[in-house]
Amino acid sequence: MDAVTYPNKAVISFVNKNVIPLRIPSDHQPLSRKFDISWTPALFILDQDGHEHHQTVGFLNPEELISSLLLGIGNMYFHKNAFKEALDHYKIILADHADSDAAPEAVFQTGVSRYKSTNDPKPLKEAYEQLCRDFPASTWTKRAYPYRLIQ
Repeated sequence: MDAVTYPNKAVISFVNKNVIPLRIPSDHQPLSRKFDISWTPALFILDQDGHEHHQTVGFLNPEELISSLLLGIGNMYFHKNAFKEALDHYKIILADHADSDAAPEAVFQTGVSRYKSTNDPKPLKEAYEQLCRDFPASTWTKRAYPYRLIQ
């Protein structure tokens, strides 16, 4: 990723504005053991207390790296029940990175975040319907399958 992804101007700008990057050798102890690093590159989104909220392993092109980081940040907010902030990040993925590998999960998480913030189950069914329409072969479509029954 050093040759293609990290030097990309969009990646540099995104990282500088949104995360605190830390690069460590894959065999660095105790961190490689703590995060069970078995292949590189391994990228993690951690909160201020060091809790992991998202992990990506392997090469990502600039578009995929940015969308993966957005997803990780959104998931961090989701895990902290900060649904507005989570939804803001998922929305950026769906608007600016709709063809990325992160997009189906962003649709799923949007439905769950909207449900958890309102207790209205309709966003779950809407997420399922969008996944069926836009990402029919996605794992996230399969995970949302029970939501089809919501009235």
